[in-house]
Amino acid sequence: MLGLGIIGWIIIGGLAGWIASKFMGTDAQQGIVLNIVVGIVGGLLGGFLLKLVGVDVEGGGLIFSFLTCLAGAAILLFLVKLVTGRRSVR
Repeated sequence: MLGLGIIGWIIIGGLAGWIASKFMGTDAQQGIVLNIVVGIVGGLLGGFLLKLVGVDVEGGGLIFSFLTCLAGAAILLFLVKLVTGRRSVR
């Protein structure tokens, strides 16, 4: 497991949540706190899904952890948009 500590996970989660919200078109609806929450929960979701398919998520490193958080956050935002029926406003 990475020895990032809580501050490291907040930073990685915040960056992943922000990039995922830009990618999914929900950045205007979210603030920094929600981006961090989405990134951290997305990391947990991404790690869980990768473990289900047999990927070793513990030994992945920093870049792998960031990409896992990013993918999980994008999936989470997609599911939220699917359930709530919200469309991005551009």
